[in-house]
Amino acid sequence: MRVTAKPAPWTGSPRKKADVNKNSPTGRALRNFGGLTFLYDIALGLYGLLLRLLAPFVPKAAAWVAGRRGLLAHIRQTIGADPAPRVWFHCASLGEFEQGRPLMDAYRQAYPGTKLVLTFFSPSGYEVRKSWPGADYIFYLPLDTRANARAFLDAVQPRLAVFVKYEFWYHFLNEAHLRRIPAVVVSAIFRPEQVFFKPWGGFFRAILARFTHIFTQNEASAQLLRGAGLTRVSVAGDTRFDTVVATALAPARLLPLVDAFVADGAPVLVVGSSRNEDLPVLRPLLARYGPELRVLLAPHEVTEANLRQVEASLPGPVLRYSQANVDTVAQARILLFDNVGLLSQLYRFGEYAYVGGAFGKGLHNTLEAAAFGLPLFFGPTYTKFQEAVELVEMKGAFPVRDGAELLAAFAYLWNTDDGRLRLQDNILDYVHDRAGATRTIMAALRAFSPSA
Repeated sequence: MRVTAKPAPWTGSPRKKADVNKNSPTGRALRNFGGLTFLYDIALGLYGLLLRLLAPFVPKAAAWVAGRRGLLAHIRQTIGADPAPRVWFHCASLGEFEQGRPLMDAYRQAYPGTKLVLTFFSPSGYEVRKSWPGADYIFYLPLDTRANARAFLDAVQPRLAVFVKYEFWYHFLNEAHLRRIPAVVVSAIFRPEQVFFKPWGGFFRAILARFTHIFTQNEASAQLLRGAGLTRVSVAGDTRFDTVVATALAPARLLPLVDAFVADGAPVLVVGSSRNEDLPVLRPLLARYGPELRVLLAPHEVTEANLRQVEASLPGPVLRYSQANVDTVAQARILLFDNVGLLSQLYRFGEYAYVGGAFGKGLHNTLEAAAFGLPLFFGPTYTKFQEAVELVEMKGAFPVRDGAELLAAFAYLWNTDDGRLRLQDNILDYVHDRAGATRTIMAALRAFSPSA
């Protein structure tokens, strides 16, 4: 893949604000959207208040609130007077982190004297990756207010800001723009129904206009942006393909309990990131093929309530990973993972994969399974995910609406083993052909480096 538009070079200083001409496009935008900015601030303030009210009852809200208590002082104290140049990467949550990880690794290798500052908005990302050794500093992102953006950038003083896929925060981007700090978004994907492309979406288009450059996953997204008057756009692809290919090619982790579980050679179905809505859909399949099938099941949430729901909903025997040993694990048909962090490794043991979430808010990561060539099954809510659409079109994935459809789709592959093996080859070709976005983006980012 190649960049289709050359980014503008880095020209400013992160330590000095730019003067803004009131009659310039930027100045006019700041005036024209003053009222909407006020509403934006009110909405975010209410959002923060709501999370504080929910914190005593919702663990994720409690983590969000606790993580931001004294945050700016913590950032200032942690970074201190460190003279090293810094680049700031922002990821909304864990999925975006995995998407940005190959780029962060590549940046560190290309610029070893530059320190990486990594921020998360969600506890789902921060709590899992707060000790990741690939970044020098890891923080929560403060709530997007004008004062917070100024204080954060004063403390971090990044030479470059990289947003991964989502989360376009007005004040952070506007403040970076005023300070002439290049800000890019990578692996972005856009759809016509999004607010940016509505007649009344001018304020949100102005947020996108604060980016120095936008790297999209596909040409359709680039065309949408250009049609909205945003021209600093390139098609670079999706860095997640680089992540999953690297994971699949890396040496396997030692998982002796899983080895013992699959030792009889029975076909293995890996169920990844399942939610409770997926369980009734899976039940007919497991009732029919359970005696002939081994199942590795990693739910999206590993709370005690969710684990018990799995155990009560699916035909067993079900054994929790934390309670298994090499003597008992072979007696179970479903190995239930009550921990996190192993799913990407579990797919290497499978012949089939079911990916959860598409009977609710949205499909979870399908590329981790596709990187091992596994035919995929998932629910009907998948069309927002380009790779899922493409896998369905090439018949490498099978969307289903209920348990009967899942049973029928699975039976089709179960009874045509040669066809499944050919399908695996096609899926692997699909994934490997789309790798390389990291290399493309890194080549372009040299234009934003002060040393370029």
